[in-house]
Amino acid sequence: MTRIIVVGGGAGGLELATKLGRKLGRKGKAEIVLVDRNRTHLWKPLLHEVATGAMDAGIDGLSYRSQAHNHGFSFHLGTLTDIDRDEKTIKLAPLLDDNGRQMVGERALKYDILVLAIGSVSNDFGTKGVRDHCIFLDSPQQAERFHGELMNRFLQYAESDTVDEKVDIAIVGGGATGVELSAELYNAVEHLGAYGFKKLNRNCLRLTLVEAGPRILPVLPERISAMAHKELKALGVDVRTATMVVEATEEGLMTKDGELIPANLMVWAAGIKAPAFMKDIAGLESNRINQLVVKPTLQTTRDDHIFVIGDCASCPQGDGKTVPPRAQSAHQMADQAFDNIVAQLNNKPLKAYVYKDHGSLVSLSRYSTVGSLMGNLMRGSMMVEGRVARTVYISLYRMHQVALHGYMRTGMMMLVGRINRMLRPKLKLH
Repeated sequence: MTRIIVVGGGAGGLELATKLGRKLGRKGKAEIVLVDRNRTHLWKPLLHEVATGAMDAGIDGLSYRSQAHNHGFSFHLGTLTDIDRDEKTIKLAPLLDDNGRQMVGERALKYDILVLAIGSVSNDFGTKGVRDHCIFLDSPQQAERFHGELMNRFLQYAESDTVDEKVDIAIVGGGATGVELSAELYNAVEHLGAYGFKKLNRNCLRLTLVEAGPRILPVLPERISAMAHKELKALGVDVRTATMVVEATEEGLMTKDGELIPANLMVWAAGIKAPAFMKDIAGLESNRINQLVVKPTLQTTRDDHIFVIGDCASCPQGDGKTVPPRAQSAHQMADQAFDNIVAQLNNKPLKAYVYKDHGSLVSLSRYSTVGSLMGNLMRGSMMVEGRVARTVYISLYRMHQVALHGYMRTGMMMLVGRINRMLRPKLKLH
């Protein structure tokens, strides 16, 4: 039986494995295998909510094994280390327990068709001290680490007798992650006052958002960017644009102009790249940020049996640009890869993937949502904000859930989720 391995259970990878499992796995037409280094899936655009405690990854995460059991594919826990294109095998690193003891040795899995959907990690651009002093938000584990340190800082403040002391947080990167995290932090600090942190309010938080470019949210129209900038400043965020960070230290961030931005908790969310081990893996073509270069059919330029989707793919488009690393890109690529894999199995021609920009939305927690929508019903883009934008923003996550579970089960999950939110605290407090 043809074996199709999907490495990476992010938005695109899990949706693709689920579709292949339903179409081919359940009917015995192919064996579908999903490989991921984690046991559960969480939609990456929600990691800023995990970081502030607005979402609990332990409760809201989706079990890969459960999803595999329900949708006709199998799951292997493991981390990809190498690909042997001649033998058509992938190598997985040994599995270790929490104490570093080996549970399972190195493994090799054979494939007929391989899909790489490994996603991306933060790009520190080699900036001095970032790896030692900043937290990234690339995974639920990193988001949980930030949450733990955040709660410790708030506890220190609540127990401190120093009136002028503040919780200093600096976020590098004025993209969606940095902007959404900034707003969510103010939401968190306002709720914490109801859970025993009596001194906490928005005045105790000194938050600096640093962006090297001329404005935040550069992928959005200037009007939307300016609107978000205004909203953040109203909350109390010190938004620094055209400010380049050259070093991170224990005291804070050092700028190119020699200014020290004090911070005892720092997040780096400026730019992305594919994981380092992806560069030239198995002799495949890669670019300067380690993405694997693919043809418009999403097959690698040097091996038609290997597809790449999502943030780790460098996919050319007709205008000379490449597909942007966004959640909607991963969703669209998963659909196109599914069609092309089925076509390849049936010896039919493959179709080129064409990116469709449906716009961008940014949530400023409960305070506001802003963005632009694009589609066939309008020329250019339409600016949206407020409740309409918030409804559309939430619907993006619902579309991801529908792709994984179908309409009926997603509706049931929404109902159960609403009940759970009514019964549990609005923030994770530990």
